[in-house]
Amino acid sequence: MTNQKPPTWFWVVSILAFVWNLLGVGAYLSQAYASDDVIAQMEQAMQDLINQTPAWVTAAFAVAVWGGALGCLLLLLRKKLAQTVLIISVAGIVVQMFYNVVMSNSMEVYGPGGIVMPIMTLAIGIALVFLAKKGTAAGWLS
Repeated sequence: MTNQKPPTWFWVVSILAFVWNLLGVGAYLSQAYASDDVIAQMEQAMQDLINQTPAWVTAAFAVAVWGGALGCLLLLLRKKLAQTVLIISVAGIVVQMFYNVVMSNSMEVYGPGGIVMPIMTLAIGIALVFLAKKGTAAGWLS
């Protein structure tokens, strides 16, 4: 049983983070299950980027977003397991972003602005791990 009631800001942040991660789940589903017709309507560089993405990167994307959504749901349910799940999500983010930034030509396809989303995603993921750690230490999570 939890000892302490979380402050209002905890609930606000957890709900916003859950919505953020659900948007990530939507992005994953639209990318992973994009039909050939949808892909064919994209610019050639984007088609090449999608078609050359290894399965392990798509799997890391799935771990990142589904783990993030589950971790945030666990925050809302006030469960300590949220921290472990969010750490796994961050690992997925790191693997996916390493490929996107270092191993692929995604920066050429997306341009300089293409680095903003990976940095923001990683920062939010890490912040959520610290939120879960704080929640456990404060007795908000059990």
